[in-house]
Amino acid sequence: MDPPGGGFIRPGTQSGSAFGVKFDRPPPQQPGGRDSRGGRSGGPGAAGGRRSAADVFGGAGRGRGRGPRGQGRGAGAAAASDSDGDDDEEWGPRQGPRGPDLPPMDPTYRYGDPSLPVAKYRRQILWLVENHAVTIIVGETGSGKTTQVPQFLLEAGWAESGYAIACTQPRRVAASTVAARVAEEMGVELGTGVGYAVRFDNAVSERTRIKYLTDGVLLREMMDDPLLTQYSVIMVDEAHERSLATDMLLGLLKKVLKRRPDLRLIISSATLEAGKLRDFFDTSTAGSTARRRAALTAAAAAAGAGVGGVSCSEPDRTPAAVTVEGRTHPVQVHYLQQPAADYVTAAVSAAVDIHCEDMPGDILIFLTGQDEVQTAVAQLEEHSRRLAGGRTSYSLRMMPLPLYAGLPGAAQSAVFRPAPRGVRKVVAATNIAETSLTLEGVVYVVDCCFVKQRAYNPLTGLESLLVAPVSQASAAQRAGRAGRVRAGHCFRLCREEVFAQLPKVTVPEMQRSNLVSMVLQLKSLGIDNVMRFEWLAPPPAEAMVRALEELHALRVLDDDARLTKDVGLALAALPLEPSLGAALLAARGLGCVEELLTVAALMSVPHVWAPAAGALRAADEAKAKFAAAEGDGVTMLNVHRAWRSSGRSSAWCGGAVGGGRWAMGGGRAGRHFLNASSLYRADEAREQLLGALRRHGLLPASSPPPSCGADMEPVCRALAAGQFMSAAVYEGTQYNPLAPEGDPGVHLYRLVRYTAHRTAPLKLRIHNSSVLWRSAPPCVVYRSVQQADSGWYEMQGVTAVQPDWLVELAPHMFHRPK
Repeated sequence: MDPPGGGFIRPGTQSGSAFGVKFDRPPPQQPGGRDSRGGRSGGPGAAGGRRSAADVFGGAGRGRGRGPRGQGRGAGAAAASDSDGDDDEEWGPRQGPRGPDLPPMDPTYRYGDPSLPVAKYRRQILWLVENHAVTIIVGETGSGKTTQVPQFLLEAGWAESGYAIACTQPRRVAASTVAARVAEEMGVELGTGVGYAVRFDNAVSERTRIKYLTDGVLLREMMDDPLLTQYSVIMVDEAHERSLATDMLLGLLKKVLKRRPDLRLIISSATLEAGKLRDFFDTSTAGSTARRRAALTAAAAAAGAGVGGVSCSEPDRTPAAVTVEGRTHPVQVHYLQQPAADYVTAAVSAAVDIHCEDMPGDILIFLTGQDEVQTAVAQLEEHSRRLAGGRTSYSLRMMPLPLYAGLPGAAQSAVFRPAPRGVRKVVAATNIAETSLTLEGVVYVVDCCFVKQRAYNPLTGLESLLVAPVSQASAAQRAGRAGRVRAGHCFRLCREEVFAQLPKVTVPEMQRSNLVSMVLQLKSLGIDNVMRFEWLAPPPAEAMVRALEELHALRVLDDDARLTKDVGLALAALPLEPSLGAALLAARGLGCVEELLTVAALMSVPHVWAPAAGALRAADEAKAKFAAAEGDGVTMLNVHRAWRSSGRSSAWCGGAVGGGRWAMGGGRAGRHFLNASSLYRADEAREQLLGALRRHGLLPASSPPPSCGADMEPVCRALAAGQFMSAAVYEGTQYNPLAPEGDPGVHLYRLVRYTAHRTAPLKLRIHNSSVLWRSAPPCVVYRSVQQADSGWYEMQGVTAVQPDWLVELAPHMFHRPK
């Protein structure tokens, strides 16, 4: 697509102002309606013995699951499906066996926000959940489905008798932020009635009734509890994003529903067609229903309850769907007249021009990544200073703020707080603000029309992050952010005819990702034939085969593609990607578990370094203080040791998350440009990994983990043992004759593994964020690859290794040349 830039045009008009747009005064906001709420008591089902993952998913043995739910409502409940939820009908008391032994619900809970659009659909949603195993909610972003539906369920009694309600999110920041919002609405402390659980972090207790968690965390919970017996309802939110974990979770939940007739599944989406989901989950054939009813009757009789004591009916297996209208106002979309070369600069210019129109309303800018966000914030701050110093006629000041996944909590909170009087927030964000989080007060959206996506080539085995054109569906979600409070405007940084050629929807992550971690998790759940697993949309066969090959190379799978006892079962128990998990297991034999725990934890959390856009040289100098010739892994180890020596001080980190007078969390006052929240999270991850090793008998519980002290060779060897599939050798240096004096040139690397299908070798180089960027080690292993605009594949998380180590550590993959 064309690079963005130039002036804007609006449909049916020619250029007028700099954008060809005049802004109209907003119409008065319409008040939201209220609904009345009933109540539902009683529990959702009976507790039974825990079953193994192989029993549930692998088909090896049936065993007993949880019992059926209590008696359902009468036939008259059907009328609720056509109701708008404005009367006071109560949901009758429900009797049934208790679930897990948890404390009773707090009677002082407050429930919901009746002003949100989803409130008038409350009774319809509750009726569908009561009578259907699967309910699909299609609702516009901002309709309140994420925050309100779990509260509807809680109030209606779905979390009584000891059960909880789970709501999954595709991103950790969404899980924690939404949980905090709901806890505030209900008047409870976060971690009590409402909590969250994300990778290496959680705020839950035995009293938690609504739990927001990432879909990846729920997948990990299935390792210990494959039937998810602690939950009465599971809500899979933001399903339209089609993340790898979401698609995998939907496939597994389809199996769980067959074994747990008392479980309810809600799938909420902003754009996904309900028909595809309905077809996938529809198991309502006459024969299967009859067999299941007979099984329930037999189970009730065996329990001694009789047909009258336990319901012999089960929910309708045909998925139901409801569409929830959002609280949106008209949004005028504008396109560029001419393309420009730099969409970050174009986005900043558009925001400044909007600001100078002096109309109220916050501005939201969509960019592709953290670096672009920080650059945009720095440029906006410079514009803000010039405007404040050059003119005094503007009634609004500009408050630039960043928003991306790795942003520290204090800076994230600033984005959601209302701006001070006389101040306009200008938020530069990644696609995290597209659907997962709702920013109140946004009237103007500037869309760069690009997104950073994962891309995987199974032939080369390279997975990278690419900047790609956004889909039309995602662009529509972004535009909708401008119509939350009044009529809004969306400025797309591309021409209209170019936008018409963009893909209609985003390709599911399953179709463009490395599937190694996913296949390992399926294997650990007892699903041996992963090629026949039921998917909403099946992954490419080439990617599945490649994943099996890589796991076999890591000795996770044997020749029959089953988990090996020494490596496979142990690796499945660790919440790490397979390569880092294999490195941690190898560290046991190399005597460096203490160090690898730290390195693996730091490599598993994002954005350890937090340089400011205007202080990159100072950030590089700060990183050089910790730089190790062994590479980025040992450098991170040095950082962690120095941080621990400082007393785990946030001030010592000095990560830049904002700038100027709006800087948050220490801003530029510190010295080391490190993200303190990432270091704290890595410390928590380290303790969890250590606990997992001890819990599964991989380390003795009574002694500290082995340490290699100051000798870093064992650390490098361990990383090579896990990342040998990502080994590359130095091929030479390419110099640019026009480069300034002292330029190190481009150090060329070649993948070691066989890539005979290519007529030319892959172009690999070390990314300039690595401490090894200016050096040229003979052989390296890397953690990830990013493809640059120039076409180069740039290695990140690089460690220098000896070629002989690869032969020693993986003789089945490497040999010495004759």
